[in-house]
Amino acid sequence: MKKNDILIWVFVGAAVVVGGVAVWLIDGSGDSGSGLGDEFTYDVSEYGKTDAKLVMYQELPERFDTGMKACKAIAVSGKKIYVAGDNMIRVVGGKDIKLSGMPRCLAVGEGGKVFVGVDGHVEVYSGAGKQIGVWDSGGEKALFTSIAVYEDNIFVADAGRRVVVRYDLEGNVVNEIGRKDEKRNISGFVIPSPYFDLAVASDGLLRVVNPGEHRIEAYTFDGDLEFSWGEPGIKIEGFCGCCNPVNFAILGDGSFVTVEKGLVRVKLYDEDGKFSGVVAGVDALVPGGVAKACAFPADCQSGGFDVAVDSDGKIYVLDTRSGVVRYFVRKIEPLINTN
Repeated sequence: MKKNDILIWVFVGAAVVVGGVAVWLIDGSGDSGSGLGDEFTYDVSEYGKTDAKLVMYQELPERFDTGMKACKAIAVSGKKIYVAGDNMIRVVGGKDIKLSGMPRCLAVGEGGKVFVGVDGHVEVYSGAGKQIGVWDSGGEKALFTSIAVYEDNIFVADAGRRVVVRYDLEGNVVNEIGRKDEKRNISGFVIPSPYFDLAVASDGLLRVVNPGEHRIEAYTFDGDLEFSWGEPGIKIEGFCGCCNPVNFAILGDGSFVTVEKGLVRVKLYDEDGKFSGVVAGVDALVPGGVAKACAFPADCQSGGFDVAVDSDGKIYVLDTRSGVVRYFVRKIEPLINTN
């Protein structure tokens, strides 16, 4: 190999290292520090400060402590809040449900029926908390990370096999959605970490996060890709890191509430995917701000907050770091000073 060629490969390698460290700091899950000097540290502190003019919500003072060591997912139905974790579902306003293993996702259907993903299978519980069904496993590679209920359809996001599975109410597979298919112009889901969310919007289309591509895609129930929105970017309008957003919810007006890990941000986009504003930035969500949010080793591992909304437009953020549910409502302008 010529000397010039060697120099080129050295420069390329250095660029890859620096780029990798930058991504890791923003959205990492390493078990130990990088071991590199300060000159390789990517400064993201400016992105941890949220412009107050963009913040459209305020946090209510009360919080609900789940009492869980590991909480994974949240759902809201009527006046009840459901939190999955620690081999159970904690029901605020109802009776807790014991599970066979660690849940990763849940959804609540008609009559309070609960569908919960435990590893690679679905367990179904009545409104009274009695198990009424266990659906066949999706196989050794299956990892269910999100469930959505819409009429007679149950949609399950399988991060392990990188596909959405559509079931009927009896647990029979109807079809699969999102596999790479050049004829249908579907590039396939890119899922670098175990976050893969979905929901059905009011227009009747299934919305699925393609986290590695930093976008939300819209599909028909038969699996046709209609359109998508979202773009990578560390600035507030984009989705940062290796794979974001990790979770989202849809408000009654069709707006999307998105959650990012790494730089933990909860943001609002309109029904067409245009950035509207911020629910809460990393400076409000993580004590210590961006330095704490992106610290090594373990703090980035638990950054996958979940989110749910109710019919009144209140936003429920499941803070997986502290095991609490936090409540956000639209600001009332002007805020009245009672002092």
